[in-house]
Amino acid sequence: MGLRFTAPGFFAGAAQRRGMESVTHDGRSTAYRRPGAGAATVLYVHGSGGTHQVWAAQYGQRDGSRVALDLSGHGESDDVDTAAGAATLDAYADDVVAVARETGASVLVGNSLGGAVVQHVALERDLPLEGLVLTDTGAKLGVADRLKEMMVEDWDGAVEFLHGEDMLFHDPDPRDVERSKAMMRETGRGVTERDFLTCDRFDVRDRLGEIGVPTLAVYGEHDRLTPPAFHEYLVENLPDAELVEIADAAHLPFVERPAAFDAAVSEFLSEL
Repeated sequence: MGLRFTAPGFFAGAAQRRGMESVTHDGRSTAYRRPGAGAATVLYVHGSGGTHQVWAAQYGQRDGSRVALDLSGHGESDDVDTAAGAATLDAYADDVVAVARETGASVLVGNSLGGAVVQHVALERDLPLEGLVLTDTGAKLGVADRLKEMMVEDWDGAVEFLHGEDMLFHDPDPRDVERSKAMMRETGRGVTERDFLTCDRFDVRDRLGEIGVPTLAVYGEHDRLTPPAFHEYLVENLPDAELVEIADAAHLPFVERPAAFDAAVSEFLSEL
């Protein structure tokens, strides 16, 4: 079994949130967490309905080189009034660029929606990058009609569906599941639906050749939301990419198997 979160790590409480920093940009404030001092190397970007707290096992290393942010409307960050799709993706990319410039981060790690955001940054923003890590994401992120309907008609059912077998988790600690559900409910239906609809409209398959920075595609073995084929496609079509599978995990391998996930990322960073 891999390492597990223990309180107050994943889905930390208000006391830990007081350690947040923020940067003001584009008329709003974006919150981020960077334990320790010094310039950041890696910036972690969460997925739909999440916050920076899903990366607790990563930024919890507390050497100051790792930072995680809350996208607009999530956690401690101000929201934006944007429609789902391109406008929201642009806003989220602006959040990432602002935090990266503020902290000096040059490697972006994105999960799911976060993976779409960092691909958008690489394609559309003038941000110096040394590498990308795309975890449980894809060049196209269609969302099942059933889930889109549940987001509107049965919010509680949608939350439960996403926490079903081999969706977000494969073999989790039950405490991680409950914390994940609480996080999604705190983010709320409106923002989470916007996230998923933005994913549904994301498609950069014809532009992957423009992403010239080294990229690691890493995924959970049992992920049903973004299956292995999504990551194989990335590696086959990106100019400089490698593929790593994390065994015994689903859509959040950095939660279920943080030691294996961090080892893969560390090896990738050492090669940059």
